Amino acid sequence: MPHDVISTCPVCSNELAVTRLHCRSCGTTLEGDFSVGRFGRLNRDQLVLLESFLRSRGNLREMERELGISYPTVRSRVEALVRALGFGPRADADDLDEGTTEPVATIRTREEILQALARHEMSADDAAAAIRALGRTTS
Repeated sequence: MPHDVISTCPVCSNELAVTRLHCRSCGTTLEGDFSVGRFGRLNRDQLVLLESFLRSRGNLREMERELGISYPTVRSRVEALVRALGFGPRADADDLDEGTTEPVATIRTREEILQALARHEMSADDAAAAIRALGRTTS
């Protein structure tokens, strides 16, 4: 039974490269340096979120019910997924959620930032900027 390919090195956490591909049907083997692609770099939680997004046809309220998490959490995770796929932040990413006084995607603590980084929901540069921003807002 084939296993899912992993895309992150378990030793150093850098991206792994696929170096060999094999066709079970005809026996053809290709060797080289292949990328797993943007979807192959997603972790299991991100894939679950993406599948839920597709099943719900992008309806965040439906995702909220399916995943059992709050609407702001769904929005935040979808935004993190978009960044993980390399699409960058939306121009209106700092928009406020209805009825709140804080940006939806705001990560409030250093620990939450580091956890999001570990889950590959944000880049190292984004995490560093978020941690620096914490220092500016707490003084």
